[in-house]
Amino acid sequence: MAKKVLNAKFMKPMKISTELAEVVGKGPMPRTKVTKKLWAYIKKHKRQDPDNKRNIIPDEKLSKVFGGKRAINMFDMTKKVNKHLS
Repeated sequence: MAKKVLNAKFMKPMKISTELAEVVGKGPMPRTKVTKKLWAYIKKHKRQDPDNKRNIIPDEKLSKVFGGKRAINMFDMTKKVNKHLS
């Protein structure tokens, strides 16, 4: 049986920008935890478009991360969040 190999880069704690820290908390933390906390924030603050759950409607904090007030597709969200991780 093959041993499961974890992607060390994927689990590596990342530095988080000030803007993203307002949403997910202070880092460093792995991308997986950032994503989990980001979705928890989105659901808690009801930021999903009720007609199309794949779209996120940013509030003031999320607009700093996503770069604007316009709704963003959840697949594009990853690209925007990556700019806030180093």
